[in-house]
Amino acid sequence: MITGFGRLGAPFAADYFGVLPDMICVAKGITNGTVPMGAVFVRDPIFEAFMHGGENAIELFHGYTYSGHPLACAAALATLDVYEEEGLFDRARDLSSYWETAVHSLKDAPHVIDVRNLGLVAGIELASIPGKPGARAYDLFVRCYEQGLLTRTTGDIIALSPPLMIEKQQIDQIVETIASVLHEIA
Repeated sequence: MITGFGRLGAPFAADYFGVLPDMICVAKGITNGTVPMGAVFVRDPIFEAFMHGGENAIELFHGYTYSGHPLACAAALATLDVYEEEGLFDRARDLSSYWETAVHSLKDAPHVIDVRNLGLVAGIELASIPGKPGARAYDLFVRCYEQGLLTRTTGDIIALSPPLMIEKQQIDQIVETIASVLHEIA
């Protein structure tokens, strides 16, 4: 999900890596998170298997409560237009090396044991506090939040995926805030 809609400078990770998947699942990026929507894109043979089953079969029999919701569809169409009109996928691709340099500048900060990134995605892995897995990253999350930066943690990994419209100055601010907090926490 997180590698779709331009985050890697290509429409999807499959495009970035030159892979033709059988399925692609999408969610927030299709509407920019403004309205809940999800979708699954499938290759023709999978589509045909669901749409042309055996005799008396009903096409992909499942609940239809929110299928094709007009508001979600309008938000999706508007979002896709903005991606194109503002060149956001190209922007992400152009910023990816700056982002990489910025997040990798944290590799020697206290508690950091690994930094990895691809496109505008990064994971900064912190050493766990013995007997308290996730506590250090949670402390960082809280302190960054208090300074106006919302991060996401999973275990002792700081997961970063900034908006595609981010400016270099904002990238610097993210990294400076995290660096400062890393020097403060135990």
